[in-house]
Amino acid sequence: MRADTLCERAMTQAQTKATEASVDEYLASRASHEQLVDCKALMAMFERVTKHSAKMWGPGIVGYGSYRYTYASGRTGESCLAGLAIRGRDLVVYLVAAGPHHEALLATLGRHRLGKACLYFRRLADLDERVLEQLVAEAVAELGRRHDAQGGV
Repeated sequence: MRADTLCERAMTQAQTKATEASVDEYLASRASHEQLVDCKALMAMFERVTKHSAKMWGPGIVGYGSYRYTYASGRTGESCLAGLAIRGRDLVVYLVAAGPHHEALLATLGRHRLGKACLYFRRLADLDERVLEQLVAEAVAELGRRHDAQGGV
């Protein structure tokens, strides 16, 4: 299965509900030493941007805050405002990046791949962290405008 398909599925299926699972245990079970250092830096950024603590969403997403959504079909759900995951050698940041301004930011971000709602990269050092933080902050603000964004579940 393609990585962007996995990303879409992870963010839309019921398995992405907030859980009481341990973020530290997830990271210890999946992250290499380098990934763990990068995840800790990303987690500090997400806390700063969202003003929420880390919580596991499903078995493999470290998420922050929450929002409720409704599709045109009437299907509703809840997801984290921002999140991260470890997918093999890649780190994944979950965010909504749409519009020309985001495209311009993405062009200056550094070495990455973009799926529908997933930003894939190998190392945080490959990215401009200020640009990444701006992307995350704008994505969180956009979700707040579009949906019923909340502090947590």
